[in-house]
Amino acid sequence: MLKIRPEDKDDYPAVFNVNLKAFNKSIEPNLVEAIRKSENYIPELSLVAILNNMIVGHILFSTIAIETDNGNIPVLSLAPLAVLPEYQNRRIGSKLIEQGLESCRRLGYKIVIVVGHPNYYPRFGFLPARSLGLEASFDVPDEAFMVLELSPGALTNIKGTVKYPPEFGV
Repeated sequence: MLKIRPEDKDDYPAVFNVNLKAFNKSIEPNLVEAIRKSENYIPELSLVAILNNMIVGHILFSTIAIETDNGNIPVLSLAPLAVLPEYQNRRIGSKLIEQGLESCRRLGYKIVIVVGHPNYYPRFGFLPARSLGLEASFDVPDEAFMVLELSPGALTNIKGTVKYPPEFGV
């Protein structure tokens, strides 16, 4: 039975391992560690998936901003999402996203940005961000740059550039 819960400090090594194995490089696990040390970290939105008493997946939502002519609007970034390779294609990532988005709503967040696979994230309601008036502060294909309104109309009259904090290295 899959269990999803917020991570705790004892989970940090396993979360590092999940991200390292899922991406086969150190960028994502180092990103998680950098975000944890920043003001953008929200402990309730760093979730682990546990199967047979082992952490097999992780998702992290952290604060970023949309820079508009009227100031910055705080929003969330979904990054990274990782599942151990041997546990992929079992809906673990989907369950992490679904529960994560529900936690984001419960905490009062209204907008989530993701840079990810264009055939995966739309099933959760993500739409191309540029089509809704948003730009990225770095080069990213239109189809990979997506946004989700957690609250209907949250993007009404919002146009601007999505700004990531230095931890993201973009």
